[in-house]
Amino acid sequence: MRRSSTPPDWVPELAAAPGPIYLAVVDALEADIAAGSLPPGRRLPTHRSLAAALRVDLTTITRAYAEARRRGLVDAAVGRGTFVRAVPRRAPAKAEIDLSMNMPPQPPGAAIPTRLAQATAAVLRRTDPAQLLSYHPSGGSLADRRVGAAWLAPLIPGLQAERVLVSGGAQAAVMALLTMLARAGEVVLTEAFTYPGLRAAAAQLGIRLEALPMDAEGLLPDALEEACRRLSPSALYCIPTIQNPTTATMPAARREAVAEVARRHGLRIVEDDAYGMLPTQPLPPLASFAPELTWYVSTLSKCLSPGLRIAYVAAPDELQAERAQAALRATIQMAPPLSAAVATRWIQDGTAQSILQAIRAESRERQKLARAALPAGLAAGHPDGHHLWLRLPPSWSAPAFADHVRRAGLAVVPSGAFAVGATPVEALRISLGAAADRAVLGAALHRIAATLKQDAYAMAAIV
Repeated sequence: MRRSSTPPDWVPELAAAPGPIYLAVVDALEADIAAGSLPPGRRLPTHRSLAAALRVDLTTITRAYAEARRRGLVDAAVGRGTFVRAVPRRAPAKAEIDLSMNMPPQPPGAAIPTRLAQATAAVLRRTDPAQLLSYHPSGGSLADRRVGAAWLAPLIPGLQAERVLVSGGAQAAVMALLTMLARAGEVVLTEAFTYPGLRAAAAQLGIRLEALPMDAEGLLPDALEEACRRLSPSALYCIPTIQNPTTATMPAARREAVAEVARRHGLRIVEDDAYGMLPTQPLPPLASFAPELTWYVSTLSKCLSPGLRIAYVAAPDELQAERAQAALRATIQMAPPLSAAVATRWIQDGTAQSILQAIRAESRERQKLARAALPAGLAAGHPDGHHLWLRLPPSWSAPAFADHVRRAGLAVVPSGAFAVGATPVEALRISLGAAADRAVLGAALHRIAATLKQDAYAMAAIV
């Protein structure tokens, strides 16, 4: 290590260090911590001052400090700086970067943990804890349902609270609705690639899923018409906005055409609008074209935080809402009361909208990062979404690619996990939100891009 008489007072010697500079910085930091040269609590140089001292790009130091946080060497506090961790821990040599779990990014500027602590404290101050620890109505209290209706109002204007139910997450809502809408052995239609939670619920209930062909704008209305005539399905489940996993978004005309087919055949619709709040310019949901047939499900997991476990269900009418409330009671009893109270408070005081805006902004930046890192033409994504659908070159199968990058420390999901029936496309879903920050995500995406350039057969021979 070399020292300077002027700040910064810690500058590693990197002249003979092999490999990427940012890793050399982290390795030097780890060595000095182990040697006692950098004691716990020691404040490290700012990103900018260390970059200037080493004559490297600012992004190099940003990546180095991000990797140091991942290894558990340092802690960072906004406005205070970066400090040597009190009890450093070594990460495994191949700590996994998770690109498999589809969750919204949690931007530091949104201060979600702090806001959660504040909201929880406020709820506990204003509510009798015994009430929170007791049983609540299966569809949520009327107050929570009113707030849910207000949250959905930008997409479903005029929605009445009596039609809204509060569920412990979208998966629970989908399971409860399937128990109402289809019996064992009956057919539910869905996109050729769909949410794995639907597949799991249908398998549990003995419901037959039938795949509908898709294009870049979602399921095809003509294919839906033909399937209705041929199969007499009990319901249609679909994700019209930022479809999971393909990211396809139905334009308004396509939604209207799907609604018309459903109306002709009396086909009930479960509209999973998990990502409907993300676009800055949202499209009207299917529920606005065929309200009498559509069960609309909107979760906070994909636009705020998965830990809340709160979703809102808009039923076609008040009578159907009562039926769905009974189904929720039979499957999950009730939504977590404390989570529901926090969600209500966040929506009422504007916190939810503030977090949503921060997540949109971070998602846009991560999408830009992905477009720059990955080969043009292979990845499909929505500018405001937080996942990608990556089609693979001919030499790669999705399972082989996923296994190869897993051994390099990355987790992605192959297309077979989403396929209804045979897997017609070799592709991956890449989730951009779970990575700790953009530096970590960028490194992972560049690793994927490098693997795409390799020949699968040659790599198999090497392994």
